[in-house]
Formats: sequence, structure tokens, C-alpha cells
Amino acid sequence: MKKQDIYIVLVIIIFFAPFFLSTTLYNWYTTFNVEHGLIMSFLKFSVLATLGEVIGLRIRIGHYNTKGFGIIPRAIVWGLLGLSIKLAMTVFSTGMPIFIQYLGIKDAVSSMSGTFSLTKIITAFSISVGMNFIFAPVMMTLHKITDTHILNNGGTICGLFKPIQFGKIISELNWNVQWNFVFKKTIPFFWVPAHTVTFLLPENIQVLFAALLGVALGIILAVSAQMGNKK
Repeated sequence: MKKQDIYIVLVIIIFFAPFFLSTTLYNWYTTFNVEHGLIMSFLKFSVLATLGEVIGLRIRIGHYNTKGFGIIPRAIVWGLLGLSIKLAMTVFSTGMPIFIQYLGIKDAVSSMSGTFSLTKIITAFSISVGMNFIFAPVMMTLHKITDTHILNNGGTICGLFKPIQFGKIISELNWNVQWNFVFKKTIPFFWVPAHTVTFLLPENIQVLFAALLGVALGIILAVSAQMGNKK
């Protein structure tokens, strides 16, 4: 472990420790999270998912930042994506239980607010499948487009707000990696199980847990980038 790794670990500990050590601060966080869910979703993803990308960069090139990487633009994009993820979690956690109950899974809707049970596991799994196979590919592709846009504009904040050349970027994406690794492997084998666990958790910490999975996403992005460079 290098000095830069120790510094990053210390920063993370200093940032998060007060929420665990102070009951007052934790209660404030819980209240604010309930009353301002969208703001917290933006903040959680902008911090945690960006941290995941920074760790991914460390894995890929050995440094937590590099010229043109654009940590702040990435944080802004992740904050906005966090809002869409909050929307998706709300829509699918509401709609999928109704749908599978219609298909014959008795008490699917009520199971999500009840105690741990087989029906609750089946329902959480169904929510995760619906969200990851309908919403996730679109979100992942949009993230890849914005990621490329940030890099193409030198990682600057001003560059982020330049018009995105969607057609050009989409046509130049490595769809072999995007399809065969990101979609076909990470969605069914990682994201579906991970989000099944997410929807089994109490509602007030689901978005936080989903944002914490951004660290894993950063590693996945690093691996996919390395695979893309080998093509």
C-alpha cells in the first residue's frame, strides 16, 4: 500500500466516522434522508459512485486522478444519475410486486413491508430483475456516453456542459465489451443478486446501499476499460 492509498483510506474514515460515532449526526442524517430523498440520492451517488470510479482509476493506472479524468464533472453526472436510480427504485419496487402478485405470487405486495420470508425474497428478486434488465442497460449506456464526453472535453466543468455528440459517441462505443461483459455478465451475475439484497433492506437505507455499490461499479468500469483497450 502506497502513501496515496493510506491518505484515501484516512479521508474516507474521517468523512464517514462521525455518522457512526455521533447519535445526533446519525439522527439528523436519517431525518434529512426521509424528508429530502432526492437531494440525498444526488449527494450519495455523487460522492460514493465517483469514489468508485477513482478507485477504478487507481486499479487501472496506479493513480487516483489524472489529467483530463474530470472528478468534479463525473460527480455531477453521478448525482444526476442518482436521481434517475432513485426514480427507478421507486417505480420498480412499487410496480413489480403488483405485477408478480397478478401472476399468482400471493401476498407479494405486503411481503415487502413484512418480516423476512421466501415470498419477500422472490419479490425482491423480481424487483431487481425488472430494474436491471429494463432500466440498467439504458443507464449504463448513458453513463458510458457521458464518461466519453467528459474525457473528450479534457475533464473540465465547462466541457461537461458542451453539447454531447450522441451519434458519434454511440457509433464509436466498444459494443463487444458493453454487450458481452457489462450487460451479459455483470447484470445477471452481480447486479441482480446485489440489488436483490438491496430491496430486502429497510427502505431508508436502500439508496445508500445502492450508492455503496458504486465502489463495485468503479471496479467494473476499470475492468471493462482494460478489456476495451485490448481490442
